[in-house]
Amino acid sequence: TMTMTTTTTTTTTTRARTRTTRKTLSSPRAPVLFLLFSIAANSHTVGSFLTPPIVAIASKRRPSLPTAKPTATPTARQPTPLSLSGSDVSNLLYEEQEKLIVRRGELEESLVSNLAPLEAHVVKVRGTGNAGGFGGGKRNNNGGKSKTKNNNKTSNKTSNSNNHNNFQAEGKAHAQVLQNEGILRLDNVLPPDTADSLRDYASSLRQTSEREVQSGLVPPLHRFADVLLKSNRCDLPLPLGQSPLLASALHALLLRSPVSSVIESLFGTNAVLHEFSCLVSDPGSQRQVLHPDTPYIDGKGPVLYTCFVALQDVTPEMGPTTWMPGTHTKEAHEAFGDATGRKDEFLSGRRAVTGTLKKGDCAIFDSRVLHCGTANRSHLEGGEGTSRALFYFSFKNPEVGYTGNPASIRPEIGRAMLTLGDLMEDL
Repeated sequence: TMTMTTTTTTTTTTRARTRTTRKTLSSPRAPVLFLLFSIAANSHTVGSFLTPPIVAIASKRRPSLPTAKPTATPTARQPTPLSLSGSDVSNLLYEEQEKLIVRRGELEESLVSNLAPLEAHVVKVRGTGNAGGFGGGKRNNNGGKSKTKNNNKTSNKTSNSNNHNNFQAEGKAHAQVLQNEGILRLDNVLPPDTADSLRDYASSLRQTSEREVQSGLVPPLHRFADVLLKSNRCDLPLPLGQSPLLASALHALLLRSPVSSVIESLFGTNAVLHEFSCLVSDPGSQRQVLHPDTPYIDGKGPVLYTCFVALQDVTPEMGPTTWMPGTHTKEAHEAFGDATGRKDEFLSGRRAVTGTLKKGDCAIFDSRVLHCGTANRSHLEGGEGTSRALFYFSFKNPEVGYTGNPASIRPEIGRAMLTLGDLMEDL
């Protein structure tokens, strides 16, 4: 397995994403990056320090740490807490926050003991061919003979339409599992060679994007999205229209697998493309805390469905995502948000699954389900270790405005408001 570049940058290329739990889905995005969390009095357990933020530092950028200024004498007075600037304080708060999150993640790892690999959901529907696999639907091969270029184009369109129709019944069965559990695995949805090429492309794009940000050509958030515990992690929004590789990957996922049929069964073809990115966790990345991507809103349905596609085999040592099935409910969110100790009791022993996916497999999940990226400890086995790369996209309920969570998508793609139907038609 190829090891991706693990170069990180000390500039503002990636910043900690704090998934806020807003009360409404129409609230404007607050210009807040760094948050202080209150800590329980019984701090030796770090049991429930992730209570709602009590202080917000309204700083859009994270400047580099202060350096000592040259002085004429060796006895120059060093900065004291009272002489620190607002930027310095923001850095210190950020560092303390990350330490607390790491400690909380370690505690949650000990609490979540009922852990098993996420298993693929396989259904056999007459006429769909291989359930869950790319190219599983019937193909119109025209008797094995190719007539004209125009006939080939017509045949391809007919074949794609037939494939999608065949996957619709299968998609409905998968969608039922996704609705009940909040998480679904589908195997073999992206060809392995496409996954390899996409991994290489993401590695090259990451380096290019870092150079563009460091040189000041583009703002950091136009190339990198915020991510929780950013050290050795990268959330890299991808462009559309610049490489035929991405179109090829979407063609396989949306037209030659059940993925689009699952989304269509739940949101319809007007579902809006909300995120389009590649998430990379390098060796040494820490375990995140369990979190939902969007809050549970009473009386509202699902907000987002996100599809993670593995671009290499994901082993337990590489920090696979952990999900807690069935936690996309009101009861689960109330227990999880309880700061009196009920939260840890709720997590302890609850069933959880890990995304130890094979190359080309995917996991689709409800954004309200509790989940986290785990620590990538592959370097502890000797050598440099292996980065875990996930190509991912989210589709938004067309009836929802603001989701309560900033999207990992390039601004120009987000503004286009592309729908599932638009993409399928173009592909």
